[in-house]
Amino acid sequence: MQRITIAKGDGIGPEIMDATLKIINAAGAQLEYDEIEVGEKIYLSGNSSGIAKESWDTIIKNKVFLKAPITTPQGGGYKSLNVTTRKFLGLYSNVRPCVSLHPFVETKHPKMDIVIIRENEEDLYAGIEHQQTDEVIQCLKLVSRPGCEKIVRYAFEFAKQYGRKKVTCFTKDNIMKQTDGLFHQVFDEIATEYPEIENEHWIIDIGAAKMSDTPEVFDVIVTLNLYGDVLSDIAAQIAGSVGLAGSANIGEECAMFEAIHGSAPRRAGQNLANPSGLLQGAVMMLNHLGQNSVATKVHNAWLKTLEDGIHTYDIYTEGKSSKKVGTQEFADAIIANLGKEPVTLKPVNYQSGQEITLPKYEKRTPAKKELLGHDIFVHWNGTDANELAQKMDTIGTSNVKLSMITNRGIKVWPEGFSQTFCTDHWRCRFKTENGKTINKEELIILLQQCLQNGIDTIKTENLYQFDGKMAFSLGQGQ
Repeated sequence: MQRITIAKGDGIGPEIMDATLKIINAAGAQLEYDEIEVGEKIYLSGNSSGIAKESWDTIIKNKVFLKAPITTPQGGGYKSLNVTTRKFLGLYSNVRPCVSLHPFVETKHPKMDIVIIRENEEDLYAGIEHQQTDEVIQCLKLVSRPGCEKIVRYAFEFAKQYGRKKVTCFTKDNIMKQTDGLFHQVFDEIATEYPEIENEHWIIDIGAAKMSDTPEVFDVIVTLNLYGDVLSDIAAQIAGSVGLAGSANIGEECAMFEAIHGSAPRRAGQNLANPSGLLQGAVMMLNHLGQNSVATKVHNAWLKTLEDGIHTYDIYTEGKSSKKVGTQEFADAIIANLGKEPVTLKPVNYQSGQEITLPKYEKRTPAKKELLGHDIFVHWNGTDANELAQKMDTIGTSNVKLSMITNRGIKVWPEGFSQTFCTDHWRCRFKTENGKTINKEELIILLQQCLQNGIDTIKTENLYQFDGKMAFSLGQGQ
């Protein structure tokens, strides 16, 4: 018997968890359960993380966590428990299969069968935000080489293990050349290690449009955190319904399995909710635990039930569905079909396979890191960049001078446009005229001069080059 941790969550969570456990137990899952409480009740008790320390201990002890959707209260500084769990437990890979169930679940894409593998720990989901001026708030996008290497390699290993033919990378590196550029670079590097698997790269906007229109041309998609979050919901919806999709969050030691939909409090307690998303998460969990025959039995019974037209309200279609049922009746119908296989839909047959394990990340020889200048961000309520340039021109040393001012990334001095709308948040770039390197002591001098001249500095960024390669963005319009 394998002991796992479960949480019934909020809203429809308890209903779909009870239905899911009833089904997998009836199928012969060899599981024991430790239940913890997470979500809204814990948040509102004064715990801003939504989970107690004792619950963390249980999750870490059991290694596997099956979680129903939870409600995060709006405002009040509450942090997403989903994001926190993924990051605390090192669950770097989010795996979301999106398969159409045509003709039994309505979809415009009958041949759709894709898996979206989303980086799960970094990007804008680092949750590092600051209000810097009256008008501007920043959110830091953090992307690391170790994070990129882990998720890209996992995507290729997943494709290899499950017989997938192609891995597609989605980024926006035509705009975010440093962060998304690193992800694309790592993808290209690792793709060479898997010559038997086709690889390609799409810019996220046109790639998402192509996926929404012609999803059958994709197989495995790997991408950064935010893009993957959005894409996987779109993919699940166009496949048939977000309510049908499960999700695996895989780390080196622990794993969490869930539905991709939310807690839907308006449907709670009405015996209406579709448990399919959480059930699909549980199937992925059973495969992860090596209980492949049980996973196969549950998945095929679910497919047979959908094929029989026994549907919950969210996918019920007059004339196509045979019977509209509630949560409990849907679970009972699946249990009645255990041991059966679908006729029209393709049956699954999960084989015992090796768990995907990745080599430990090895740090590279540190690059030669040289400081070329400083960006000093200031809070200034004026609107004329030339006026700010005159104020900032008093700042500098014999070596370091003001070279550019931007507002929201757009160059406004020198040679700015009067039509450019400016907020109260300005980036003032100081560099040497000859491009030579400088030292950090000069930043202290610059900040002291700003203080003496009544200039409100709000943050600084050092401008580096690594092994002679510029490692910072130009101003838009430079």
